[in-house]
Amino acid sequence: MAASSAGGKNFKVVLLGEGCVGKTSLVLRYVENKFNDKHITTLQASFLNKKLNIGGKRVNLDIWDTAGQERFHALGPIYYRDSNGAILVYDITDEDSFTKVKSWVKELKKMLGNDISLCIAGNKIDLEKQRNVSVADAEAYAASVGAKHFHTSAKLNKGIEEMFLDLSKRMLESTFLDDGASSSRASKHKSVTIVEDAEEPKSGGCC
Repeated sequence: MAASSAGGKNFKVVLLGEGCVGKTSLVLRYVENKFNDKHITTLQASFLNKKLNIGGKRVNLDIWDTAGQERFHALGPIYYRDSNGAILVYDITDEDSFTKVKSWVKELKKMLGNDISLCIAGNKIDLEKQRNVSVADAEAYAASVGAKHFHTSAKLNKGIEEMFLDLSKRMLESTFLDDGASSSRASKHKSVTIVEDAEEPKSGGCC
């Protein structure tokens, strides 16, 4: 769940996907505006932080970049539990990496339900001529699981700001809905208490 502080809302975001799809490059481009042509292998996970101001509301993103290698797959739940948002990254030139995104989505929904906000990133659009994943298929799949699909390139710095901003806005909206539901439940509980108090006082018990 999102945590609130004097500094605003804190959200945990996790990046998932196969090795070599460009997860680390996306995060580094977003947080530090850096790009390295050489492949950077993430061992287990790394953590970065980004502060935003959205409509006057301060948002603090804790971004977890996870390892994509199969041998680290079992560690996934350690990093994505309690996440408010997830970005599932695939390489548009690698159809298998898109298939693996579907597995991650199933796993996330199984563990976290529908409370988590999802983005799917078709990365490396700078290699459009080598595309092996249909845009129509990817966008249709994203819509079917309640995710937003983005076309990204860390090399060209395309689609990344928009993706993180959209995810942050949806996490904020989800938080306000949760807060509203909590307030509604609290007011209902109060009215019940008043009715009960008007009758004979009862002891013990909680709902």
